[in-house]
Amino acid sequence: MRRRSFWWALISGLVVLPLTGCLFRTRPVEDRYSKAPLQESTQQGLIDSIDQQAAALRTLKATVDIDTSAGGAKKGTETQYKEIRGYVLARKPGALHMTGLMPFVRTTAFDMVSDGREFKLWIPTKNKFVVGQNEVATPSSDQPMENIRPQDIYDALLVKHIDPENEIAVLENGLETLHDSKGQRVLQEDYELTVIRRRPGDGWLLARKIIFGRTDLKPHRQIIYNEDRKVATDAKYAEYKDYDGISYPTRIEIDRPQEEYKITLNFLKVEMNASLKDEQFELDPPDGVPVFHLDRPQSSLVVRKSGARD
Repeated sequence: MRRRSFWWALISGLVVLPLTGCLFRTRPVEDRYSKAPLQESTQQGLIDSIDQQAAALRTLKATVDIDTSAGGAKKGTETQYKEIRGYVLARKPGALHMTGLMPFVRTTAFDMVSDGREFKLWIPTKNKFVVGQNEVATPSSDQPMENIRPQDIYDALLVKHIDPENEIAVLENGLETLHDSKGQRVLQEDYELTVIRRRPGDGWLLARKIIFGRTDLKPHRQIIYNEDRKVATDAKYAEYKDYDGISYPTRIEIDRPQEEYKITLNFLKVEMNASLKDEQFELDPPDGVPVFHLDRPQSSLVVRKSGARD
């Protein structure tokens, strides 16, 4: 009888303790779930949407406002550059020409082209013309913006199709963090398509992850990995509009964490599938400007003279 009374007393104490707040504490949760209606899709449906978009978009011609920043934890500081006007030409399978103009005076801040393999970068303010392969970094740790590669911009602008012969896509249900009109965090379910690519002689490699919003089933983010399985590019897409039947974002944020620079493109004017000529993707160094070849010793700078070729 005494044992039964003891257990009843113990159980009663455990029930009362939470009510007194001695052992438990309730606090509000900052994050909350979105109440927006969500759309459904399948793994194959998302793959088809990427492939259809990639097939439909052959060229891109755009006027943009460009925001950039350079630096971060590695450098210890971050420098933000004022918004400048820019022009972008992109043509498959890998050509890109991007020009930025200085504020107010509208002189060239930078000019760069790529054929998908080699790039050329002209920086008038530094009187510098750089030529090299896309995968070769500029040996200038204190000038992160010189590590910008046209191919990195191209890969963010034109999301590649999923190659059925060399790639496998796996679907995951995840959550993305959004912000409401008051700036408060909101959690919303998303679809995350992880793409694994076959690398000849070395098995499979994590290639990229495409994150789809559930309210519109469009890519909201694309994370591209390098061969060391580190994030090479983190691109975010927002504010889609329809251009001649092709849905395309009007805001693209491109983060390159390894080189520590960020580029945000706000699209002002967009033209899809315009006819672009080869000469629109050519860039020659001005007369008398030193040409720095990344694949050659620094002592092999070439100064271009009038009528001469480097």
